[in-house]
Parts: sequence; structure tokens; C-alpha cells
Amino acid sequence: MEQIENHYVVFAENQVLETERLCLRPLTLADAKDMFEYASDEETTTFVFPTHQTIEETRTIIASVFMADPFGKFALELKENHKMIGTIDLRVNIKEGTAEIGYTLNKTYWGQGLVPEAAHVLLALGFEKLQLIRIFAVHDLKNPKSGRVMEKIGMTKESTIYEAKKIYGKVSDIVTYGITKSQWQKAKEQ
Repeated sequence: MEQIENHYVVFAENQVLETERLCLRPLTLADAKDMFEYASDEETTTFVFPTHQTIEETRTIIASVFMADPFGKFALELKENHKMIGTIDLRVNIKEGTAEIGYTLNKTYWGQGLVPEAAHVLLALGFEKLQLIRIFAVHDLKNPKSGRVMEKIGMTKESTIYEAKKIYGKVSDIVTYGITKSQWQKAKEQ
């Protein structure tokens, strides 16, 4: 029980994280307009979640997914103008000592290294403060840009599972990347 309690304490103590260009912080209903901007765009959502049809749908998702269970879930806010441009989360399985990173970014900001910048902070949180042994991420084989993000944060490709599952009615091939605490520490020392 102590380990699980500590996991919640760590998240409670680290609700706001900063990088050079970003503030990772809890989502609020005030983020609905910014989230709807990218969540209503099919190109952005194709591989991550059903495209939002209305701003009310976005508000409901913020309240029920991000606010109802906020630990490990962060808005990506640009420091320069306080615009919320995406989300990133660390889904922890404290009993196994592992976590999965997931992210979505407004396509206007693709290719600027913002997700890797945010993910590095979550790797540090996971390995240093949560004492995880492995962090992984998955992407659809048809979305290699997401795999490139994983490589940029030091993850290595572990597997490809063909016809792994249906995602929103489409059969998907899933690629898994991962990094262990010892790999992360070794890379950090270089």
C-alpha cells in the first residue's frame, strides 16, 4: 500500500512541470477552445481518439477524463503565449513498476520537438521520483512520426504486432517502443 500511496503523493507534488518552452499542467474547462481546435481535426486525431464533433463534447472529455482523474495527465501549454497545444500523460502501473506515455499535439506545432521536450520531463519523473523500471509507448504502424518522437526520447523499438486490434473500427498494426531505467540512466550520463 505504501508504494501506491507514494505514487499519488509524487503526482500530487508534481502537478506542474516546466521545460524550456512548455508548462505541463492540469487541464481545466478553460482549455476547451484550444483542445477543440486540434481535437476536431481528423488529421490530428486519426490514430489517438475519435474526432470531436462539438466543443461541448470536448468540455465533457476534459471534465470526465482529465479532471476526474488528473494524476499523470498534463496539458502542454506554450510559455510564450499560454496557449494549450496538446496533452501528454504517464499511465502508471505501480505494481509492475512500468508506465506508458501517450501524447497528442495540435498539428500546427508538429515538427518543433515539443513532444520530446515534454516527454523527457515525464521520463525523469517516472524513473527518478516514481522509481519505475520501464516506460513504453505505442503507435500505429501507419503513424511513423509518433515512432520518431519515441526514438528522440531514447526509446528503442521492441515489437510490431500486426493486426493487433481494432481502433475505432479499423484494424491496426501496433509498434511498441520502450526504455528501461538503466538505459535512461546510461543515456543521461553520456
